[in-house]
Amino acid sequence: MAARSAPSCHLRLEWVYGYRGHQCRNNLYYTAAKEIVYFVAGVGVVYSPREHRQKFYRGHSDDIISLALHPERVLVATGQVGKEPYICIWDSYTVQTISVLKDVHTHGIACLAFDLDGQRLVSVGLDSKNAVCVWDWKRGKMLSMAPGHTDRIFDISWDLYQPNKLVSCGVKHIKFWSLCGNALTPKRGVFGKTGDLQTILCLACARDELTYSGALNGDIYVWKGINLIRTIQGAHAAGIFSMNACEEGFATGGRDGCIRLWDLTFKPITVIDLRETDQGYKGLSVRSVCWRGDHILVGTQDSEIFEIVVQERNKPFLIMQGHCEGELWALAVHPTKPLAVTGSDDRSVRIWSLVDHALIARCNMEEPIRCAAVNADGIHLALGMKDGSFTVLRVRDMTEVVHIKDRKEAIHELKYSPDGTYLAVGCNDSSVDIYGVTQRYKKVGECLGSLSFITHLDWSSDSRYLQTNDGNGKRLFYRMPGGKEVTSTEEVKGVHWASWTCVSGLEVNGIWPKYSDINDVNSVDGNYIGQVLVTADDYGIIKLFRYPCLRKGAKFRKYIGHSAHVTNVRWSHDYQWVISIGGADHSVFQWKFIPERKLKDALHIAPQESLADSNSDESDSDLSDVPELDSEIEQETQLTYRRQVYKEDLPQLKEQCKEKQKSATSKRRERAPGNSIRLHFVHGYRGYDCRSNLFYTQIGEIVYHVAAVGVIYNRQQNTQRFYLGHDDDILCLTIHPLKDYVATGQVGRDPSIHIWDTETIKPLSILKGHHQFGVSAVDFSADGKRLVSVGIDDSHTIVLWDWKKGEKLSIARGSKDKIFVVKMNPYVPDKLITAGIKHMKFWRKAGGGLIGRKGYVGTLGKNDTMMCAVYGWTEEMAFSGTSTGDVCIWRDIFLVKTVKAHDGPVFSMHALEKGFVTGGKDGIVALWDDSFERCLKTYAIKRAALAPGSKGLLLEDNPSIRAISLGHGHILVGTKNGEILEVDKSGPITLLVQGHMEGEVWGLATHPYLPICATVSDDKTLRIWDLSPSHCMLAVRKLKKGGRCCCFSPDGKALAVGLNDGSFLMANADTLEDLVSFHHRKDMISDIRFSPGSGKYLAVASHDSFIDIYNVLSSKRVGICKGATSYITHIDWDIRGKLLQVNTGAKEQLFFEAPRGKKQTIPSMEVEKIAWASWTSVLGLCCEGIWPVIGEVTDVTASCLTNDKMVLATGDDLGFVKLFRYPTKGKFGKFKRYVAHSAHVTNVRWTYDDSMLVTLGGTDMSLMVWTNEMEAYREKRPCDSEESDIDSEEDGGYDSDVTRENEISYTIRALSTNIRPMFGIKPHLQQKEPSVDERPPVSRAPPQPEKLQTNNVGKKKRPIEDLVLELVFGYRGRDCRNNVHYLNDGDDIIYHTASIGILHNVATGSQSFYQEHNDDILCLTVNQHPKFINIVATGQVATAPSIHIWDAMNKQTLSILRCYHSKGVCSVSFSATGKLLLSVGLDPEHTITIWRWQEGAKIASRAGHNQRIFVAEFRPDSDTQFVSVGVKHVKFWTLAGRALLSKKGLLSTLEDARMQTMLAIAFGANNLTFTGTISGDVCVWKDHILCRIVARAHNGPVFAMYTTLRDGLIVTGGKERPSKEGGAVKLWDQELRRCRAFRLETGQATDCVRSVCRGKGKILVGTRNAEIIEVGEKNAACNILVNGHVDGPIWGLATHPSRDFFLSAAEDGTVRLWDIADKKMLNKVNLGHAARTVCYSPEGDMVAIGMKNGEFIILLVSSLKIWGKKRDRRCPIHDIRFSPDSRYLAVGSSENSVDFYDLTLGPTLNRISYCKDIPSFVIQMDFSADSRYLQVSSGCYKRHVYEVPSGKHLMDHAAIDRITWATWTSILGDEVLGIWSRHAEKADVNCACVSHSGISLVTGDDFGMVKLFDFPCPEKFAKHKRFLGHSPHVTNIRFTSGDRHVVSAGGDDCSLFVWKCVPMPH
Repeated sequence: MAARSAPSCHLRLEWVYGYRGHQCRNNLYYTAAKEIVYFVAGVGVVYSPREHRQKFYRGHSDDIISLALHPERVLVATGQVGKEPYICIWDSYTVQTISVLKDVHTHGIACLAFDLDGQRLVSVGLDSKNAVCVWDWKRGKMLSMAPGHTDRIFDISWDLYQPNKLVSCGVKHIKFWSLCGNALTPKRGVFGKTGDLQTILCLACARDELTYSGALNGDIYVWKGINLIRTIQGAHAAGIFSMNACEEGFATGGRDGCIRLWDLTFKPITVIDLRETDQGYKGLSVRSVCWRGDHILVGTQDSEIFEIVVQERNKPFLIMQGHCEGELWALAVHPTKPLAVTGSDDRSVRIWSLVDHALIARCNMEEPIRCAAVNADGIHLALGMKDGSFTVLRVRDMTEVVHIKDRKEAIHELKYSPDGTYLAVGCNDSSVDIYGVTQRYKKVGECLGSLSFITHLDWSSDSRYLQTNDGNGKRLFYRMPGGKEVTSTEEVKGVHWASWTCVSGLEVNGIWPKYSDINDVNSVDGNYIGQVLVTADDYGIIKLFRYPCLRKGAKFRKYIGHSAHVTNVRWSHDYQWVISIGGADHSVFQWKFIPERKLKDALHIAPQESLADSNSDESDSDLSDVPELDSEIEQETQLTYRRQVYKEDLPQLKEQCKEKQKSATSKRRERAPGNSIRLHFVHGYRGYDCRSNLFYTQIGEIVYHVAAVGVIYNRQQNTQRFYLGHDDDILCLTIHPLKDYVATGQVGRDPSIHIWDTETIKPLSILKGHHQFGVSAVDFSADGKRLVSVGIDDSHTIVLWDWKKGEKLSIARGSKDKIFVVKMNPYVPDKLITAGIKHMKFWRKAGGGLIGRKGYVGTLGKNDTMMCAVYGWTEEMAFSGTSTGDVCIWRDIFLVKTVKAHDGPVFSMHALEKGFVTGGKDGIVALWDDSFERCLKTYAIKRAALAPGSKGLLLEDNPSIRAISLGHGHILVGTKNGEILEVDKSGPITLLVQGHMEGEVWGLATHPYLPICATVSDDKTLRIWDLSPSHCMLAVRKLKKGGRCCCFSPDGKALAVGLNDGSFLMANADTLEDLVSFHHRKDMISDIRFSPGSGKYLAVASHDSFIDIYNVLSSKRVGICKGATSYITHIDWDIRGKLLQVNTGAKEQLFFEAPRGKKQTIPSMEVEKIAWASWTSVLGLCCEGIWPVIGEVTDVTASCLTNDKMVLATGDDLGFVKLFRYPTKGKFGKFKRYVAHSAHVTNVRWTYDDSMLVTLGGTDMSLMVWTNEMEAYREKRPCDSEESDIDSEEDGGYDSDVTRENEISYTIRALSTNIRPMFGIKPHLQQKEPSVDERPPVSRAPPQPEKLQTNNVGKKKRPIEDLVLELVFGYRGRDCRNNVHYLNDGDDIIYHTASIGILHNVATGSQSFYQEHNDDILCLTVNQHPKFINIVATGQVATAPSIHIWDAMNKQTLSILRCYHSKGVCSVSFSATGKLLLSVGLDPEHTITIWRWQEGAKIASRAGHNQRIFVAEFRPDSDTQFVSVGVKHVKFWTLAGRALLSKKGLLSTLEDARMQTMLAIAFGANNLTFTGTISGDVCVWKDHILCRIVARAHNGPVFAMYTTLRDGLIVTGGKERPSKEGGAVKLWDQELRRCRAFRLETGQATDCVRSVCRGKGKILVGTRNAEIIEVGEKNAACNILVNGHVDGPIWGLATHPSRDFFLSAAEDGTVRLWDIADKKMLNKVNLGHAARTVCYSPEGDMVAIGMKNGEFIILLVSSLKIWGKKRDRRCPIHDIRFSPDSRYLAVGSSENSVDFYDLTLGPTLNRISYCKDIPSFVIQMDFSADSRYLQVSSGCYKRHVYEVPSGKHLMDHAAIDRITWATWTSILGDEVLGIWSRHAEKADVNCACVSHSGISLVTGDDFGMVKLFDFPCPEKFAKHKRFLGHSPHVTNIRFTSGDRHVVSAGGDDCSLFVWKCVPMPH
C-alpha cells in the first residue's frame, strides 16, 4: 500500500551554489531593494548580501540563459532554452510570476531588454533567423516580430532617448531598428573606413543618437545614427563582454579580467584589473558588470560573483562561487559534520558548509574529478579521476595521502566500507577494485562480474558484502574483501545495507515507471529513518518516494530547478538536507527536508507556483488508488468528438473535386426548388455528455443547446427561436451575468466559440484559432468582459479571451486528462478554477500565460474526479462536486472539508445568494445553506411529482441530473435523458422539453392523416410526437431492443417497428400495445413498409440482405426477395402495391415483384414512369443530382419526396438537410441547404400534407420539425442557408480591361529579370583582353585625349553628389482603381505611380513624394474621419507586402503593417471612425484582413473568395460592416470580435438576375449598397438581397463609384465611347434613380474611367489612359491635371540640346514633349505604331523617331511636319542618332545592323552604307566628337567601334582609346565596367548616360534602380548612390542640358521621373 501514495514529507530549496557565467552575459543586477538578482540552471536567484539569504524563482522548465531588469528595478524578465521556450516576468520581491510570454520563439531566448518606461520588452530567439520580437508584456501580447540576423545576436537594447528605436549587435554586425505599426525595420550599421567589420558583443545607447558598443578585439565603437564615427582603441585587451549604463556613466567588462568605468561622454574614469587583486587568478574573464553608486557587481566566466566598493577597488569581495565549466559528477557528504564535498571536470574539489552556505576549502587537482567519498571517521577524502587514477587527501588541510593509477578508464564510483577498513573503487572498464585503507591503500581484491561500466556501489553494514549496479542495469553481489561473486540469492537475502544508492533492486522498483525500461535515473539515496528515497534523473528532476517502494510506478513528489541531468544526490549526515548536483549546469542545490510532522505547521509553504507543477503528486501510475469511475463519466471520457471530415475542410475538398465536376456539369442543371423550409421546433436537449448548459434569460425564456443549434424556448407560448451560427455539435453553453448574451462552443478542427444575443439572435463575437477538436467548457467573468474556454485537445488548453475584441489574453495547457468545467472568480477577474478527471486547479492570469496550482488535498481526501465547481461567497472559497457524491470545500488552494451530498456523482451545482443547489446522478435536487452545513430541502425528480398540466411523459424516475439553474421562482433541471424540467419551489414538476436518450436514432414515420410522427431509437424506446402547436411527446413505450425503423399502416391504426435483433413487431398506434411480433432474421431490420391502399402486405428489409413480405391479415410470410449483394437501406412500394424498389448498401437499385419477391429488371427510363406510393430512394436517374461533389467522403443517408412530387428532401452524413427539385437529373443538382443537425441526418419525412418536414439526427438524438414555405407565400426573408456546391456556370461577362486586371501578374522588384533578351557573358565576368601595345609608363607619348567632349571647358568641373526627385509624369490607372483623391478642400490631389505616392498641387503643378515603399503601390485610400485629416494608406506588391499609413502633408510614416497577403495588397479602406483599416490580398485565397492600424494590430483575417477580389470597402457609417466585390462575387461582411462573417449576395428574389463580375461599390442610407458590374448595370442591394437593377448605367463596365459623405450623391465612372447624351462619368442622386452625365474631352475613342472622387463642385477622374482630369459640376468643363504614357515600356528618351525640354517615345504609339520648368506636357504626336527611340538633332531643330515596325520618321520641331520617313528594316529600331556635324543619321535595329543615311542629300533618305558583322541586336550608339566613328553596344554584352560612313569595323585598341566621344550612352566598355553589380545574375543594366561635364554617370537597371557613379569607372563594382522609385526595368536615362536634371524612363510603370542634380559643394 505504501507505494501507492506519495510520501507526505517535503523538500524546500534552501540554497544554490553557483552563478551562470558561461555562454551568458549581462545577467547580474542590483534590484531596488539592493538585493542581487542572477540565475543559475533553471532557477532565478535573488540574493540579499545583508541577510545572506536567497529567494528562488522557479517558473522555468529548462536552463535560463537571459535576464533583463525592469527600469524600476523590481521586476525581472528571464528567458530560457527549450523546444518551446518562454519568457517569465516576475517580481524579485515576492518571486511570483507576473506574466508569461510564449508561443513565438523556438530553441531559446538569447537576449531580453525593457524599454524606458518598462511597458514593452524585446526578445531575441536562438532560432536560425534569430527572430526579434517586441511584446506588450503586461498583456502577454506580441506587437511585432522580424528576422533578426543570419548569425547570432549577442545583445539588444532600446534606445532610451528616442521612442520606438532599438539597437542589436552580434556576429559581424550591428543593426539599428525602428518599430512602426507592426513592422520592425532594420538598418545595418555602416563600419565604413573608421573601423574593421567585426563582431560586436555588447552595446549601450546614449543621447544624440549615439550608441557605444564593445567589440571582439577590445575596442569600443562609437556610432552616430547608423554610421561608425570613432573608435576607442584598446579599451580592453580582449573582447568586451558586458557594458552597463548608469546615471554616472558606463562600466565595461572584458575577457582580460578588467573593469573600466567611463563618464557620460565615454572618457575613462578608472580601471580595475581583477587579475591583480587578492582573489584574482590568471584567465579570469568578466561576463557581466553592473554599476550602481559606489558599488560594482562583477560576474565571471568561472561562476564567481564579486562585489567591488569603488573606494577600495583592489579588495573585491567574493560573494558567490561555484564550479566552472565542465561536468559536475562527484559528490560526497561528511559523515559527522554538515559539510558537502564536490569535484568536477574543472579539476577542483570544493568543500561547502551547509550551515553557513559558503565555500570553505578548495583544492585544484591534476585531472578532472568524477567521484568522491569520505571515510567513516571523516579524515580521508578519496577522489576518483577521469584518467582511471584515484587520489586520497586529508580533509583537514587537503594534503595528498596517496595517488594510485591501476586503471585506464574513468573511475565513476568509489566508497569506503562502514568500518573504514576498505575502499571500493568502481571503474568504467567494468571492474571494482578493493583497497585496504590501513595497508596504505594496497589492492586486496577485485570484483569482475560485470559486463558494463560500474555505476553504483553499496556496502553492507557489516562490511562483508558489496552490491554493484552497472550500465546494463545488472545488480551483482560480492563477498568482501576478496571480491568473489555471490550467486545464491539466499545468502544475500538478509543482508542489511549500510547505504542505499543503487538504482536497481527490489526495494527501489517503484522509482521506475510501469512500462518502461529506460535508464535515466542517475542517482538514488535512501533515508532509512525517514523512510524516504530521493532520486535524480536525466530530466533535471529530483523526486521523493516512500522507502522501500516495491511496486513499479510508485507515487512521488517532484522538484525542479536543475536544468538538464542531475548527476548525483545525497542526504546530509543527519538527514536534514538533500544535496543535488547538476551535470551541465555545474551547480550545487541544497534542499531542506521537512518531515511529515512539521508539514502541519508548514501549510504556509504552499506548493511554489510554477508552470511545470514543481511538486505535484503526479506520477506515472494512473489511477492506482482512485476508485472506479462512475459508468456515466467513464462513457463520457471515452468520447473524442473527432470527425472524419470537419466542416472547415469542405471548401478544400470541393476545390479538389472541382476538376471532376467540370466534365460532369456540361448539362444545364436544374434550378434549386422554389420552396424553402424553416426550423420550427426541436425535440431534444444535450444532457448525456454536457453539464450546466441550461439557463433562464433576462425575460424568463430558457436557453440551451442540442445538435448544432442554440435554442431559446418560450415556455408560455411553447415556441422556440434558434441560433444557427454553428456548423457542428455545440458542446457547452454559458450565460452572461446580465442574462442577455450566451456563449456556445462547438466541435471543429479549429473550433469556434460564438457569443450571441438572445433577443436578436445575432452573433456579437466569434472566437477561434486557439483550440483543437472542440471546446468543452466556457464561462464569463463577473463583469462580463472576459470569457474563459477549455478545449478537448490532448493538453486541454485553457484560453482567456477579451471576447468583445476577440483577443486571446492568456493561454495555458490545462491537464492531460479531460477538464469538465471552468469557472472564473467572481471577485477577482484574473483568477479561475478548472475541474476534471483527478483534477482541481487554481489559476491566475500572468500576462499571456496562466499559472496553475493544484488543489492541495493534504490528509483530508484523495485526488478525486471533479464534475462541477463554483466559487463561494469570498474570493478564497470554492466548492466542487466529485464523482463519488461528495462536495469539496476549498479555501485558497487547500481542501478544508468534504460533505456527502449525493449517491453517485454530483453533476451540477449552482451558487445562490444564500446557499447552493446541487444535482446528481441520483436524480435528486438538493438545496443547501451557505456553508454546506445542512441540506435545507431535496426534490426528487419522479413521475409522481409531475404537475397535472405537464406535457410529455417522464421516461424513468430519478433520471441523472446534468444541469441546474435557478430563476423566476423555479429550479430548471436538465437530465441525461434529454429532458428539461421546471421544479416549482413547492414541489410540482413541469416537463418542458424532451428528446431521445443516448444512442442513435434512425426510425421515423409520419402519420397518414394526422400531424403526428413516430420515432424509434437505439435507446430502446418507441415514441409518438405531436407536431401540432402543443409540440409534446404523446406516448412512449420501452422496447426489449433498440429499433432502427418504423411505419404507420395506411389507415393509421397500426405501427410496425423493426428492431435491432432481427425481430419486428406491430403495435396499436394509439396505445402502443403489441399486436403481433415475428423474429425471422438475425441481423437488424433496416426498413419496414406497409403496401399502399389497404395495407395488405408488409415488407420488412433486414441487414442480412433479404426482404420478407408478410400478409398482414394472416400474419404469414408470403415471399422473400433475394438477390441483393449487401444490406438493404431503403424500400418503396409502387401505387398498386405490386412492385418494390430497393436500395442496398452496395449502391444497387433493385426491383422485386410483390408478394412473391421475384427480381425484376426495369430499364432506368421506365422507372420514372412508374407511379410510386412513396419515394425514399437515394439511387437512380431521378435523383442522380442529390449526390454531392464530395461523394467519396459523405453519404446521402435518406430522402423523401413531397406528396405533390415536386421537392425531394435529403439528409446526409455531414448533417445537411437539402431540398432539390424533383426529378433531379444530371450530376450535382442545385439545392438549398440547411445546417442544424450536427453529424449525420439519419432520416427525413414530409408530413401527410407536405406542410412540415421532420428530420432525425443520428448521434445528436434530436427530432427537428421544419415548416415548408411555398414559393408564393414566403416573406422576403433572407435565407442565408441557401447555396449550391458549385458557383453558377454563367460567366460573369467579359471585358478586356477587366480580364487584364484579373490576370495581371505583378513582378516583385527584387525578382525581376532582364527586359531585353540578352545573351553572352556579363561584362564584369568577361576575361580582359590584353591590350596590343601596353606602353611603357615613362614613354614620351602625347597624353590620352578626353574620353568625352565636354561643353563647359572653362568652368571648374563639379561632380554631381545627389539626385532629388522633383517631378513625375505618370499615374497608375491601367490596373488600379479608386486611387486618386482630393486633399485640403481640393487644393491638392493624391495619387500614385510605380512605388511612390504623389501629392500634386492643382494650382502650381508642384509635387512632393512619399518614397518609403520598396515596390509598386497597388492601392491608395484616404481616411475620411476629421480626426485623421490627410492620412493616407497605400498597399504594395511584394512576397510579404506591407501597407503604409502616412501623413500626406509631411510624408511621415505613422504605421507600417506587414501582411501575410502573399503577392500584394490590392485594396485598402478605412472604417467610419478611421481607426480600422481593411486590406485585401492578391494571394490565391484573396485574404481579407482588418487592422487596428495605429497599434499595427491584426484584428481579423479570413479567406475572401477563390477568385480575384477587386475592391472591398467599409460602409461609411460603420466599423463592422463592409462589402467586397470581384469576379462573379459580391459578399456582405460583418466583423464580430475577431471573426469575419460573410453572406453572399442573394439574387433569388429578382427574376433572371445572374451573378456578374462586380467591379465597384457605393453606399446609400438604410443599408443600401450599390455595386457596379462588368455589363454596365448597377445592382442595388438591401442588406444582402438584390432589390433592383439600374440597367445600363454605363455602356461598358462600371469601374469606379464614389459615395459623397456630405450629401450622399454618388459618382460613377465607366468605360464608354463619348456621345451626345452619355459620358464616362455620371453624378447620381442618393437612390441612383436620376443622373447627369459628363463627357471627358480627351479626344480618345473610348474613355475608360478607373477612379472617381468628388470635392466641392468638382469631380476628379482618373482614367485608364493615365490622365487625371478635373470636371466642373456646373459647367462640365474638363481640366487635365496629369498626363502620362498609357502603355509601356517607354523606350525612347531625348533631351533638348539647350532647353529644359525632353521627348519620350513609348509602346503606346505616342511621342510626347515635356516641359520641366512648367511641369507639364506640351505636346503629343500619335504615330499609329509603337515607338522605340527618339533623338534631337544637334541644333534641336529636327527630331528622329524609330518605330517598332522598322520605320523611322524625321519631324521638323517648329511645325511638327514630317520631313522624311523610310522603312528599310522589318524589325524594331532600337536607337537612332544624328552625327554631331548634323550630316549623318545612324539607325540601329534588332536586325543586328546600323544603317547610315546622308541628310545633306535631302528627304529621300537613301541608305549610303551600313555596319556589318554586329554579332547581336543593337542597344545603344554614340558618335565620336568629330563624327568619324560610331560606338555600338550589342545584345551579347560586346561593344564595337565602326568608321562613319564606311561602316568598317575598327579593331585597333590604341586607336579606339584615342577617340573622344560626343556622347556616352553605352552600358559596355572598359570605361563603365564598374556599373555592373554583383547581383545581376538574371537582371541587367539597361541604360547609361554620362553628364555633359564628362565626370558623372547615371544608369538604370532591371531592378528599377537609378544609380549615380563617377565617370570613368573602370574598377569592378564601383561605389555609387542608388535611387529607388521606379517599378522593375528602367529603360532609358538622360541628362538634360547643363546637367541640371536627370530624366529616367520606366518600363513597367510607364512613368517619367525628373531628378534634380545636386552638385558637390565647392
